[in-house]
Amino acid sequence: MGGGAGMGGFGDAFSDIFGDIFGGGRAGGGRSNVYRGADLRYNLEISLEDAARGSETRIRIPTMEECEPCKGTGAKKGTEPKTCPTCGGHGQVRMQQGFFSIQQTCPKCHGTGRFIADPCTSCQGAGRVKQHKTLSVKIPSGIDEGDRIRLSGEGEHGVNGGPPGDLYVQIHLKPHAVFQRDHDDLHCEMPVSFASAALGGEIEIPTLEGVARLKIPAETQTGKVFRLRGKGIKGVRSIGHGDLLCHVVVETPVHLTERQKELLREFEAINDEDAGKHNPRAKSWMDKVKDFFAG
Repeated sequence: MGGGAGMGGFGDAFSDIFGDIFGGGRAGGGRSNVYRGADLRYNLEISLEDAARGSETRIRIPTMEECEPCKGTGAKKGTEPKTCPTCGGHGQVRMQQGFFSIQQTCPKCHGTGRFIADPCTSCQGAGRVKQHKTLSVKIPSGIDEGDRIRLSGEGEHGVNGGPPGDLYVQIHLKPHAVFQRDHDDLHCEMPVSFASAALGGEIEIPTLEGVARLKIPAETQTGKVFRLRGKGIKGVRSIGHGDLLCHVVVETPVHLTERQKELLREFEAINDEDAGKHNPRAKSWMDKVKDFFAG
């Protein structure tokens, strides 16, 4: 008998230790079962212009609100939840095997510590119902792809009087017809005619603030990048504006008339008289090719 009693005491000691580890307590010890509401995320797609200048928009999101008829209790009007008879209101039960005592969520009340004998017909005992709400979101100027705007307290409601969670609005930028954004800088492709690239000239470049004029020097090649200082975006955490980088693409003319073709053949014949002077990159490349096959 003495040995059996001693073994039981040893098991009780393990039960107490595991109870402390998992945050539980003995029946009658009390458990608040108050939980913070879940955080929510909303994906918001905005234009590059709105991201650069800032704006304000309204979003409509689904949310779980407190059930009005039962005031969030989950019990039918005129009744109230009772203490769960299985776990004694703790929300946890202990399963003991030999020396070990393992604590797990109560299967009857699912961790709430309450038992609803007569559920509310509006929410079926959940205490919350799905609704939609409209919120105003202020978008700060300079916000970028992947940035988040936190709306405190606009997440799901807490459980048993717990605080609500937060709503995180995740920003995504719509593809732009002209610009590509790289943090505070903007990039754009700038097609230039063959004649303008060879002779030089002045062209108009679009920016977020309007039109700017850019001087193209003679003999400009495809791949040349022109930087317009301060014509980019001022980021949320930046002290100044980024730049606009214009990438030159020399465009080959298409749908040529016979006269145009004739002029180009004449032009090419003149070039061939001194190819190294007029087309140095092509001449250098051809020399490398010859060396490659010769070697």
